[in-house]
Amino acid sequence: MKFLFLSLCFILSCIAPAQRVITLEQALEEAEKNSPTMREARLSLEQNHQNLVAQRAALKSKFALNLTPIAYSQGRRFSSDIGEWITTENTSAGGSFSVIQPVAVTDGTVTLQNNFSWQDSYSSFGNSNQFKGFSNNASLRIDQPIFTYNRTKMTVRQLELALENSQIYYATRLLSVEQQVTQAFYTVHQAQMDVEIGNEEYKNRKLSYDIIQNKVEAGLSAKEEAFQAELDLLTSESGLYDKRVNLENQLDNFKQFLGLPLDEDLVALAAINVDTVQVQLQQAIERGLSSRMELRQREIEIEEGLFNITQTKAMNEFKGNIAVNVGLFGEDEKFPSVYDRPVNNQDIAVSLTVPIFDWGENKARRRAAQAAQEIREYNFEDEKVNIALSIRQVVRNLIKLQNQIVIARKNEENATLTYNINLEKYKNGDLTSMDLNLVQNQLTQQKLNLTNALIHYKLELLNLKIQTLYDYEQGAPVVPNLGNQ
Repeated sequence: MKFLFLSLCFILSCIAPAQRVITLEQALEEAEKNSPTMREARLSLEQNHQNLVAQRAALKSKFALNLTPIAYSQGRRFSSDIGEWITTENTSAGGSFSVIQPVAVTDGTVTLQNNFSWQDSYSSFGNSNQFKGFSNNASLRIDQPIFTYNRTKMTVRQLELALENSQIYYATRLLSVEQQVTQAFYTVHQAQMDVEIGNEEYKNRKLSYDIIQNKVEAGLSAKEEAFQAELDLLTSESGLYDKRVNLENQLDNFKQFLGLPLDEDLVALAAINVDTVQVQLQQAIERGLSSRMELRQREIEIEEGLFNITQTKAMNEFKGNIAVNVGLFGEDEKFPSVYDRPVNNQDIAVSLTVPIFDWGENKARRRAAQAAQEIREYNFEDEKVNIALSIRQVVRNLIKLQNQIVIARKNEENATLTYNINLEKYKNGDLTSMDLNLVQNQLTQQKLNLTNALIHYKLELLNLKIQTLYDYEQGAPVVPNLGNQ
């Protein structure tokens, strides 16, 4: 069968040079690039990757420079303290430079800031005061939350888990697409083999029709035999046409799935070499439980649930903050003398938030969060059971399909021998066309049964590969493609 199919592909490539022969590996590459599912997975992966990059960049020092080249104001206001109107006029220019450094270890913030300005100020209050000169204020500020959880570290960890989760999603989607493409590919291959078997059947019908025609012309058989042979030939021709239509439809569906133009001339090249493999059930289950990415997704859900519990507890928590600010201020009419008479600025503050009574809101939310966490833990254990059940079923199916392949091959061999023997009987006039028709139908059906058994075994072997992340044909673990982020 493999030789016939390869010969068919060679003949088609010679007759139609524009025809594209595609292998399963090429089909998988096309699907990975063009599949809407994979495009969405890649965008999700990129989104989470960039979010993590941005958050890590936010933990580094931030430098900011604000400039005010010129500012002017003039106004008149009433001072209730002295009971008279005051006229003010101010012209200024300046800027500020700041460095902000988050401290991830403590969830605090260190800010270094310097404000420099020049101003020309006049006020009609008193003896018409006026100042014209420079000022500078340098300060160091520390803000440190206390009695609460580290929000900075939690945010980074959540983004890391989101990226890992999107990588797992990408890998699982890729395996799912591989399974779908493989099924679609073998569906096309099966349709191609149906056409090939239909061609072979049609040739056999044509041969039997020619034989009976010669016998009728020689007066060795009745005309009714020729009528029946002609009807069988027409039926075979009609069936062959139906199979060709089915092949074209399957090719169109396959091209749509891969994102290829519908008018592209395509043929699927599949060499189904089935070497049955021996699978140890317990070993397969252990491989699945140790490598399945769905279990890691469940673990990520549990870790994110712990974060949710922490955040819920902090909704009405006792917490505080320590703020320390030290600085040096100076002013003078001349720039070099700004710090001739410096003034120390110092501020320190400790603030506390003390919850008193919330009518049981926080307690209820904590219980709800804890219940959700127990559900996640249950889902994790249930996922392990489901994986084990799936692997057990696949291994059993493989054994069943191996037996079906052996039986199908033997039936196909017997049907071929039976057809050849009955064809000779038909040539010798010892068999009617109706009897030969039955034998031909049996041969066609057995060929189709063998093709189906081989394809089903290959698909179930791929299913085992996906269930265990181990390629039993190659004898090597499957390394998932995580998107290279």
